[in-house]
Amino acid sequence: MGRTRTAGRVPRTAGPSARPAGRRPRPAARAGPHGRAGGPQQGRAAGPARFRLGDDRGQAAIEFTGMVPVVLATIVLLWQAALVGYSFSLAGHAADEAVRAGAVAEGDRAGACERAGRQDLPGAWSAEIGCWSEGDLVKATVDVRIPVLFPGLSLGIDAPGEAAAVRES
Repeated sequence: MGRTRTAGRVPRTAGPSARPAGRRPRPAARAGPHGRAGGPQQGRAAGPARFRLGDDRGQAAIEFTGMVPVVLATIVLLWQAALVGYSFSLAGHAADEAVRAGAVAEGDRAGACERAGRQDLPGAWSAEIGCWSEGDLVKATVDVRIPVLFPGLSLGIDAPGEAAAVRES
């Protein structure tokens, strides 16, 4: 009669080196409350909860629940940073467009300057545009309101943009 393996079990005659790969040995039975192995409370606390020390069931759910606010706060801060950067970009672009229109306008420079400054601003962004001449220079300032979390809601903080160009006419 030779050694045969049945259903992944190792026969009793085989030593520890004959254990199948990837299988751990079973832990030794602990003594129960009456001094014998096994028993009604083997390794468990009495009562309905039956928590065991070292048991990590549910750990991923607890970690997920704890990390959700951190991840959401990070996303909100990154979104707000993107809105701030976009507002500064809009302010600079609007100032450039306004001063370019004011520099080539015939007659009403301030009106042409303001119309050109508002032309490329998205509807949800509000801005204050100022245009004036100093000698041969036309200057424009644009203050775009920085939105909070979504365009249309603002706390009154502005992103400034300034530009100047030589009058062409």
